[in-house]
Amino acid sequence: MKVIVDSGPLMALGKINALNLLHQIYGQTRIPSAVYDEVVTRGLETGQQDAYTVQLAVRRNEIIIVEISDQELDERVRDLPLGRGERHVIHLGLKEIADLVLMDDALAREKSENLGLKVKGTLGAIVDAFKKKVLSLEEVELIFQSLRERDDIWISDKLIQRVLDDLRKQGQ
Repeated sequence: MKVIVDSGPLMALGKINALNLLHQIYGQTRIPSAVYDEVVTRGLETGQQDAYTVQLAVRRNEIIIVEISDQELDERVRDLPLGRGERHVIHLGLKEIADLVLMDDALAREKSENLGLKVKGTLGAIVDAFKKKVLSLEEVELIFQSLRERDDIWISDKLIQRVLDDLRKQGQ
């Protein structure tokens, strides 16, 4: 399965020490070099815990960095009103015919879907881990609580609650 990951899910899962879930449920994932620079290079400069976690996953070959330059961006992607990393993720997803792109930004998700990519976010990856029985419902609840309690992870409490309610209904 080809999965391309943007900075949002990497940072969120890294901050709550759950980045290993990506490898457990999807195998090796890929990130463009722009995302690596954003999460790891800049993160290390400011001492962000998730930067070290992502760097370790790269060293373990759980995450592969793909070099992409701005000049090689697909025409459909080049002028999108998104961040550099998001444009590179979408380009890589299109180029490699990805099975899944993980990103949290609503506009980036919309633009990706408009270009035909299948998109999920951090919560979608956690739900996949639950569906593949990598996580129990109790573990999902704890992870969601961790996401809620962090002021440096920007996932809506309402969205977290809605996803959790759906999982609880499925579990009955």
